Amino acid sequence: MVLAAGEGTRLRPLTERLPKALCPVGNVPLLDRALHRLAGLGLAGPGRVAVNACYLGEQVVRHVGGRAHLSVEPGQPLGTAGGVANLRDWIAGRGVLVGNADAYLADPARPPGPDIAALLRDWDGDTVRLLGQPAADPSAPGTFDGHVFTGFSLLPWRLVRELPVGFGDLVRALWRPAEATGALTVVPYPGTFYDTGTPADYLAANLHAAGGGNLLDPTATVTGRCEAAVIGAGAVVRGDVRRAVVWPGGTVGPGERLHDAVRAGAALTVPGTAPTPDRGSI
Repeated sequence: MVLAAGEGTRLRPLTERLPKALCPVGNVPLLDRALHRLAGLGLAGPGRVAVNACYLGEQVVRHVGGRAHLSVEPGQPLGTAGGVANLRDWIAGRGVLVGNADAYLADPARPPGPDIAALLRDWDGDTVRLLGQPAADPSAPGTFDGHVFTGFSLLPWRLVRELPVGFGDLVRALWRPAEATGALTVVPYPGTFYDTGTPADYLAANLHAAGGGNLLDPTATVTGRCEAAVIGAGAVVRGDVRRAVVWPGGTVGPGERLHDAVRAGAALTVPGTAPTPDRGSI
């Protein structure tokens, strides 16, 4: 299951235009990155993969189409636990791999899918597993066995079937109780992770996807200067773009400087700052 229902409040005003799950990283919507990772594990199609939607849900529904089972939550998002509980009939006795659409993962040694395969390997079907990375402060609140959560968890049916339908989060509903009883394991992720929830980390994920250079969609028009930039489809760049992202259809005019920021449309600019040292998200 890919969690794609959230509002992405920390990315506003970008997420007033697109739900966070559809925000592009390296010119690929985050949701497509998640679905591609699952396909790399052999998980694809509406019988094996589900996506939930709520905030700007019609955009998510239209984007997913028939690629996955869709769970549209009415009103406000149900949260991570409520979103899983709302899919209980579809899960129907199976263990479930739950991924955050906004998790950007990249391992230079393995392609998407195999890079998280260790999370599934030799699973007993009874315990809770989290993908994680060592925390800068192993004792900090929000860590699990000294690790920050990196976007994917593996949940047994025996716990999923008891989740109440209604707003709730997996941290309180499942992860902490499992940790307290010794039934939670953290599987280390060796690559790069950003949760993309803030403008700083969203920008950093894009720059990582660009590999330190420029990533220009072939349909973009670029006559200005670009350095460490991600330029989307149909974008027009006449000015100076450095360590920045221009969304599809965005424009940077002659004489304009776009540095350490994200541009959407002709005028919306969201500044980015240095990424936080500990980028885990729960």
